[in-house]
This record gives sequence, structure tokens and C-alpha cells, in this order.
Amino acid sequence: MSRDNVLEHLTPELEGIMNILEERHTNREFLLRNSRDIVRMCSVAIVSVHTGDIARGIEHLDNARLLLSQYRPKAEGGLRMYLSVPEQEITEAACLIAVVRKESIPSRESLLVAEEPYVLGLLDCVGELKRLTLDMIRAGNIAEANRIFDITVGLYDGLSGFALYGNTVKDIRKKIDAARIMIDGMRAVVVGMPSRR
Repeated sequence: MSRDNVLEHLTPELEGIMNILEERHTNREFLLRNSRDIVRMCSVAIVSVHTGDIARGIEHLDNARLLLSQYRPKAEGGLRMYLSVPEQEITEAACLIAVVRKESIPSRESLLVAEEPYVLGLLDCVGELKRLTLDMIRAGNIAEANRIFDITVGLYDGLSGFALYGNTVKDIRKKIDAARIMIDGMRAVVVGMPSRR
């Protein structure tokens, strides 16, 4: 068999693979560049909640979720990891908004995010809840500070068991340790408040 006969099917095969990889490369660059918009919107949503503008926070969270749904098809072919941080930020903002609105924390399925970003986003929310608790104490709203602190402790209690997966989920042990330290600091402040009910 001649050299040309042996290689005749190889050229179209390699060209097809090159096209697939080029599309994947283009999608990766798109996700790296544009996923920052989702993170930025979630940051604005969180700041808006802390300044008391819940409606603006919800609007930015909804816009971030819309962008995520538009970007998700580009994450196929092994690029899902590039949506991890945006999904984490969406989870964090959605959790904070739910607590402020006295609603249940949204499920992973309702947010349409993957498992690991969901857990990491909930852990990140502990810091935002600490800030919110301290804001309530400064405002003299002790009952609300107690409510948020109790939710924060419950959230941590539910998440602390994930430390077992420290070798599987990047940064999870560090985030769990940070959450524990924040809660210990919060506990010292909350216990020292005039009326803890």
C-alpha cells in the first residue's frame, strides 16, 4: 500500500479535529473575557443589598443569571470550569438576597449552577452575612442581627462537613476555616449584645 493510500483519510480527520479545537479555543477566550461581566454584576448586586437597594440587587442578579444562561452553551467540550467563578458569585448574591428578603436559600437546581460552585458560593456568603449582621447591630436592629447570625451558623453547620472533600474541591477547606473564624468572631459580638433572644 502506498504512502498516499495509508494517509488519505488522515487529512480530513485532522482538519475536522482542528476545527473542533479552534471552536473550543474561541469559546474559551470568549468565556474568559465575558464571564467577568457576570462577576461584576454579582458584585454590584451584593453592594446594592448592603446599601439597602434590594431592587437594584435583584436586577443585577437577574441580569447575571441571564448572561450565564447565554454563555452556558459555549462551555461545552470541557470548558465548564470557566463558568465556575461566575456560578459561585451568582450563588453568593442569590443567598444574600434570599436571607435579606426572609426567603429560603435557593437550591442549586433553581440557580442552574454546578455542585462545587454552589457550595463555594454559599461559603462565600458567610462573609456577606457577617457584614450584614454587623450592619444590623450598628443600626440597633438587634432582632434582625440575631436572625441573620442564626442563619449564618446554620449555613456553616450544613457546609462544614464538606471539608472532607478538600482534595477534590479546590479551596473548600480554606473557605470552611475562614467561615468558622468569621462565625467565632460574630459569636463574640452577638453574645455581647444587650438582648440576645
